[in-house]
Amino acid sequence: MKYLIVGLGNIGAEYAQTRHNVGFLIADELTKDSDVSFDKENHAYVLKCSYKGRQLVVIKPNTYMNLSGKAVQYWMQKEKIPIQRVLVIVDDIALPFGTLRLRAKGSHGGHNGLSHIQEILGHANYSRLRFGIGNNFSRGKQIDYVLGTWSKEELEQLPLRVGQAVEIIQSFVFIGLQATLTHLSKQ
Repeated sequence: MKYLIVGLGNIGAEYAQTRHNVGFLIADELTKDSDVSFDKENHAYVLKCSYKGRQLVVIKPNTYMNLSGKAVQYWMQKEKIPIQRVLVIVDDIALPFGTLRLRAKGSHGGHNGLSHIQEILGHANYSRLRFGIGNNFSRGKQIDYVLGTWSKEELEQLPLRVGQAVEIIQSFVFIGLQATLTHLSKQ
């Protein structure tokens, strides 16, 4: 079975360590032990690897966040991956820092990357793993916060939370969405 794992973020050194790029960070952590690296291909940086007999196509769209749907649609079609085996990893200001929330579907919640994916696919029935980045910003400073770098306290906790996100992704791939959701609800 083949899975498409999509880490959302923005390309470019100026975005590398920002909260908005946590999807890229998690994709990198997921694939860190792979013997291959990300290659620039159509609409994304792509790495193909396996996990417990499942084939993973891990992408980091190079379309910038607001056009992420182009990469998702292209790689779903190219690799013939059904929507049930797609997982999008995204930052979320509505969740406290480090909170992880796996969902089978849902609204874009004002997130431009999810909004574009929904627009391109024509629906919101795809799995997503939301990584809480908190909302510690003053009125009118949301963009600065989201595109800002992690605080010292966040950086100390980030490896643990990113590791937990990777475990959720591996569970999604190995035992499926419903079993993973059941397991998470018991924690």
